[in-house]
Amino acid sequence: MTRFLVYTAPATGHALPLVPGLLELRRRGHEVHVRTLPALVAPLRAAGLSADAIDPRVTAVEVTDFRATSDTERLRSGQVDLMRRGEFDGPDLDAAIAEHRPDVLLVDAIAYGAQTRAQASPLPAAMVLPSVLPVRGRGVPPYGLGLKPLSGPLGRVRDAVGWKLVERMFGKAMLPGLNALRRESGLPEFRSPLDQFTAQDAVIVLTGEPLEYPRTDLPAHVHLVGAQPWDLPAERPAYLDEPGDPWVLVTCSTDYQGDEDLARVAVEALRDQPVRVLLTLAEAYEGAQLASAGNIRVERFAPHGQVLPHCAAVVTHGGFGIVSKAMAAGVPSVVVPFGRDQPEIARRVTEAGAGVTLRPKKLNAASLRAAVERARGLTPGAQAAAARLRAHGGAARFADVAEGLGARAGAALTH
Repeated sequence: MTRFLVYTAPATGHALPLVPGLLELRRRGHEVHVRTLPALVAPLRAAGLSADAIDPRVTAVEVTDFRATSDTERLRSGQVDLMRRGEFDGPDLDAAIAEHRPDVLLVDAIAYGAQTRAQASPLPAAMVLPSVLPVRGRGVPPYGLGLKPLSGPLGRVRDAVGWKLVERMFGKAMLPGLNALRRESGLPEFRSPLDQFTAQDAVIVLTGEPLEYPRTDLPAHVHLVGAQPWDLPAERPAYLDEPGDPWVLVTCSTDYQGDEDLARVAVEALRDQPVRVLLTLAEAYEGAQLASAGNIRVERFAPHGQVLPHCAAVVTHGGFGIVSKAMAAGVPSVVVPFGRDQPEIARRVTEAGAGVTLRPKKLNAASLRAAVERARGLTPGAQAAAARLRAHGGAARFADVAEGLGARAGAALTH
């Protein structure tokens, strides 16, 4: 039996994708404790996991990138805020280690202080990444720009130059704060933001083809374990069983990103169309100021896993959680990427033939209505993508990789 300590960033979309793999570890007889967003503690306990809340000082630091007026400022401000969280999530991980005495650490990729403290500890540790992999690879376009893969000599030149530019751009935003955290922990400084992926015992990436590009040169310590959708337990909404037109699910981020305009435009675009529209607005619920009327239904939350089988399409900001759920369900998506990892996720959906991308600057009622129609025509491609995504092993593969770290911890104790 291995004791696992799991530390997540304070974001629902970074915690829920871990649950199937963690429950599989519990089923195999291991002890699993999760330090996470306060609102998730009770549901995770109800699911059978030990859980408690992260230090409230972590959640008190707001990530303000949605207020930025340019892509450069969005990247800078987001990373500055995450590094400020690192001042608190690092000591919080230390406290959790002292309390739970784990054998293995599983730490969220954007909990930078906790990541740093995990590397400073003697324990085997893995970075867990519920998104696409921002690491160079043969034929993989530069990360963050949503570029289409390009083959041949021209593609190789574009990618070589582009990766250098991306590395410099992310380095400018990340390295000052990240290296300050590393100095405080007695660790050598990183020269590149990509170093954080090579400094790990393991990197567990909660995705696979076609949400991830084919990787022919993946380092041995990086594991693609497949997308693992999981919903908070909820009663099935009665409206799903009412007869009527097919549903279009429109989602805003569970981690507030100022994306209310997507919901407002969706109402204008799809009102009185031959579909029923379900808006799940999460933290944008109050700010959007929308009400149910006609074929529009407005909810703060709905169990997406129960809704998706009834959907003809999904309209989303491009968060990894909803995109992976939609792809796993074989439902085509319209992705309107506002920032963060969303342009990359949107590109993967398009390349997989599982949906379409609509740039925020082109978002209006007419363009969104047309995008939904195009997406609905891609249902066969979305279903084929679902079959490919399911082939990556899911919770069992996640648990296999984690158990490998546990075996390493056991071997260390015998020497």
